[in-house]
Amino acid sequence: MSHLQEFFRIPPGERDHIPAFRIALGVAIPLLVLLGIDRLDLAVYAAFGAFTGIYARFESPRSRTRRQSIAAAVLVVCVGIGALLSSLGASVWVLVVITSLVSGAGAAIALRFRLKPGGSIFFIFATGAVGSIPGGASVPVAMGVAAASALVCIGLGALAHYAGERMPPEKETYVRVGLSPVGKADLAAHAARFTIAPFIAGVLGTLLIDVLPLLSHSYWAMVAAVAPITPPGRSARLKRGVHRVVGTLLGVIVTAFLLSFPTEAWQLVVWVILLQFLAEIFVLRNYSVALLFITPLALLMTQIGSPHPVPELLASRAIETVIGAVVGMLVVIVGFSSVKRTRAEIDASPHADDDD
Repeated sequence: MSHLQEFFRIPPGERDHIPAFRIALGVAIPLLVLLGIDRLDLAVYAAFGAFTGIYARFESPRSRTRRQSIAAAVLVVCVGIGALLSSLGASVWVLVVITSLVSGAGAAIALRFRLKPGGSIFFIFATGAVGSIPGGASVPVAMGVAAASALVCIGLGALAHYAGERMPPEKETYVRVGLSPVGKADLAAHAARFTIAPFIAGVLGTLLIDVLPLLSHSYWAMVAAVAPITPPGRSARLKRGVHRVVGTLLGVIVTAFLLSFPTEAWQLVVWVILLQFLAEIFVLRNYSVALLFITPLALLMTQIGSPHPVPELLASRAIETVIGAVVGMLVVIVGFSSVKRTRAEIDASPHADDDD
């Protein structure tokens, strides 16, 4: 199959609607509660806690609860770190450094505990986005809201098997329990790549802000930088980088359409819930198509938490994503050129495309 055809190929679903509904419900409950009590200013913290639901789809209830609890702990800590940076008024350079370190540590934890999706995209997003909010919530409030949202998702995950969320029989052998047997050297190298790539992208994105004041979100470059280095195999990594760019640019067009109409806060909440569901329907089947929904989802979440002028928002997402994806692919070419496929990569390979 040609590379061009891969952009249009959508394999048959494997009961993806069940985890998609669970994950969307995990986002909907906390957001609708906050909408009901008129505290949508806290929605961004709830949304990052709700990323817990994305982990461990199609696993047994016990395995899902264990892995989602680990992911929840990391996400809540990321929100706390971001809230601390926000309250201290940390400079963008401090934010880039701290977020890069969080990325490396989060990726190592994800690999060690076999979290799926792997990598550190959600950890970067949570730390960078929360840390960029001027005058955000206090650390206890931000972490409390994120933790409450995460607990909702863990509870839904524990009950998901009643709705039929189980691993397809042909993939049951891929679910491994316990810790990954990855060695210390491989784990350190893995963490280093997930630290260096977003750091370089964050620095370049920040420098570009000085040249193009229209830009504002350098952490998006950091998010995009780790997308290509998450899948196993050099070819898959480079394809992921291309998919990230193409899907995001098309997703920016979708976002421009959605934001071209006057919208109330409750309408943004409804769009976020719907987009989360659609993203989870396609993320395992076609990453580029999923980004048509992931991109507006991320941008609308940003608008709920800290509104920005729409042209600035769209330009930042597009340009910073291109910067980050290019940096990530260069890290793949340089940093993986002479590295054999390790046991860590083999262990991480099932469902490696789960990354949002």
